[in-house]
Amino acid sequence: MAVCLNTESALILYKELAGSKYFVDKSAMIENINRRIRTSTKYVCVTKPRRFGKTSALSMLGAYYGREYRSKELFDTLKISRSETYRTHLNQYNVISLCLNDLPDAGSTYEDYINLIKESIADDIKEAYPELKNKKFRKIPELLAATHESFIFMIDEWDYIFSHSLFCEHHGDFLEFLRNLLKDRSYVALVYMTGVLPIKKYSTGSALNMFKEYTMLKDPFFEEYFGFTEDEVKGLCEKQQVLSMDEIQDWYNGYQTRSGARLYNPRSVVCALEDALCQSYWTRTGKINEVLFFLKYNIGEVRDDVVKMVNNLSVRIDIEEEYSAGQESPKNREEIYSAMVIYGLLAYHEGSLRIPNRELMLEFQKALKDGDFGYVAELVRNSTEVLRATLEKRGDIVSSYLHNIHNSELPILKYNDENSLSCVVTLAYLSARDKYRVEREEKSGKGYADFIFHPRQENLPGIVLELKADDTPEAAIAQIKRKEYCEKLRKENVGVVLAVGLSYDTHRKEHSCIIEEIQ
Repeated sequence: MAVCLNTESALILYKELAGSKYFVDKSAMIENINRRIRTSTKYVCVTKPRRFGKTSALSMLGAYYGREYRSKELFDTLKISRSETYRTHLNQYNVISLCLNDLPDAGSTYEDYINLIKESIADDIKEAYPELKNKKFRKIPELLAATHESFIFMIDEWDYIFSHSLFCEHHGDFLEFLRNLLKDRSYVALVYMTGVLPIKKYSTGSALNMFKEYTMLKDPFFEEYFGFTEDEVKGLCEKQQVLSMDEIQDWYNGYQTRSGARLYNPRSVVCALEDALCQSYWTRTGKINEVLFFLKYNIGEVRDDVVKMVNNLSVRIDIEEEYSAGQESPKNREEIYSAMVIYGLLAYHEGSLRIPNRELMLEFQKALKDGDFGYVAELVRNSTEVLRATLEKRGDIVSSYLHNIHNSELPILKYNDENSLSCVVTLAYLSARDKYRVEREEKSGKGYADFIFHPRQENLPGIVLELKADDTPEAAIAQIKRKEYCEKLRKENVGVVLAVGLSYDTHRKEHSCIIEEIQ
C-alpha cells in the first residue's frame, strides 16, 4: 500500500471537505498553480498560520492533480472548472505527498527521521515501477530520475523540525536534503510546499532559494485563498439562523489583503457556526499562551504598544525582515512583531500593526494579566472591581481607580493626548469586554459618544461613558442626555442605561465621576 505516491488520501479528505455544510470553494487557486507547472516558477512555498486552510489547499491540489483516480465529477461543480487550463492538468500527474511532521515510531534521531522520509519514497517508487526493484541507487534523486516520469511534490509541515526545535544541529542538513531532492531535477514538474514559518535565508542566499515564497507579510497572489472573504462569510451565515454576520465579524474579522479586503480566520468561523457559539478557538491549537510567549522576549519595549493595541489603536512600525525557520528567538521590537504577524497573532497592513479581532483580543487581555507586565497586570486584574463599582453606581470608586492608573509608570497614560485618556478608560474597564461590546467614538443620537457599552446579556444595563477635561462630570451627563447618546442602546431594546460622566482636572490632577441611571 502506497504511503506517499499517488495515494487516495487527498481525494478522500477533499471529498469530505467539499461535502461539509460550511464548505467554501477555493478551487480558483488551482489556475494560478497550473500556470507554474514545468516553468521556472514551479517552486511554490506558502506559509500561513495554523488554522488558515493550508492542509485543505494541499488536499484540494492532490485530489486535482493525482492521476491514479478520477476526480472530474468532484471538480466539475467548482470554480476551477471554468478555467481554460482545467482539463489540461486534471488527474495528469504522479503526486508525491510528504507530511514532514511524521516521526518514526522507533528511534528519535535525525537519521531516523530523514530515513523514514527516504524509505517512504523509495518503497513506493519501487512498488509502482517493478523494473527498478532490484537495481541499486545511491540517492533518492537517482531513483526518481530512473522512472523517466514527472512528479508533483506536495509537502506539508515543511518547517516542523524548526518550529518544534527538533534536531537543531541538523537543520542545515535538512535543508540540503530538500535542495538535493528538488532543485534542478528533471523529474520535478511542480513543488507546492507549505508550513507556518518562511524559509530561513543564509547571508545572500538559501539552500532553498529556488522557492517563491508567499507569507503573511508578503503575498501578492494567494492571500484570498487562505482566509474567508466578507462575501464568503455572509454566504456561510445564511446556512444557519443562530449566529448573525455582526457576531461573526466582531469575533473573527481583522486580517487584510494588500487591497484592503477583509479576511476572516477560516477555522474559527467554521467552528463557531458548527457550535452555534462565538468564542475563542485559538487556544485549542498550538502552544498555550502564544501571545505572552513572544511578548516576554522584550516586554519593556513593547508594553506601551500592547496597551495601545488593546485599546483598538494601531501601532506604526516598518517590518522589513520576516521571522523565519531556524531564526534565533526574537529580541527587538521589529523581530517580535514580525514573528507575531507570521503566527497570525497580529495583523499588519501598510505599516500599521493591530490586534485583528475579539478572539485574539482575549488572548492579549490574558497576557496583560501576567506578572511580567508589572503595574499593568495589577490594573487589569483589578478592572473587574471598576465594572462592579460602575454597575453599583459608585462613582467615587471609579474615580479613585482612574487616578491610580493615571499615576502608573507608563508614559502613554500621562494624558498627553486624547488617545492616552481613552487608554486609561480601556484598562479600567478591560474585564467589561467579557460582558459588553465596547465601542469608542460611536455615532448615536445627535453626535458621537466617547464610549458605549453594548450588553451581551439581557440582564445587564447599557453604559454610555463621556469624558471631560477641565469640566464637571455633571456636564458630561448633561451632554449624554442633550445629544441623546442612549438612542442606539434603546434601539437594541436595552431597558436600563447607566450614564457615566468622567472628568479630569488638569491643574489639580484629580478625577471625578458620577453615575446616573437613565430609564
